[in-house]
Amino acid sequence: MTQVSRRIVLVAACALVDADGRILLAQRPEGKSLAGLWEFPGGKVEAGETPEETLVRELEEELGIKTKVPCLAPLTFASHTYEDFHLLMPLYVCRRFEGIPVGREGQAIKWVRTAQLRDYPMPPADEPLIPFLQDLL
Repeated sequence: MTQVSRRIVLVAACALVDADGRILLAQRPEGKSLAGLWEFPGGKVEAGETPEETLVRELEEELGIKTKVPCLAPLTFASHTYEDFHLLMPLYVCRRFEGIPVGREGQAIKWVRTAQLRDYPMPPADEPLIPFLQDLL
């Protein structure tokens, strides 16, 4: 069997949890790959960044909220092979942040109870993370 060489893409994701125990989902905007699907906020880890630093930056850029590295608790991770790359995605939980999230990049956002998470179509890498959040919350 021949081994296919794929680049590994490291993306950090965050389950933002509000005071009511709901999780924030963001909808991928038109023009992006997997447009229309719902996902946990986050983004690609840039050179020289830790996944936690990536989330602090991305949450401010995408949602206009501020948080700090100690407020991010690692929960689990996804490892998923797409056609042209392999995604490695740690998922962090954040309950402490400042501000009210808004979709600053044109994306729709929604607070969702864990029981309803499966009602929102997600990218294949995000779906396996749902049971961990349901167990936690």
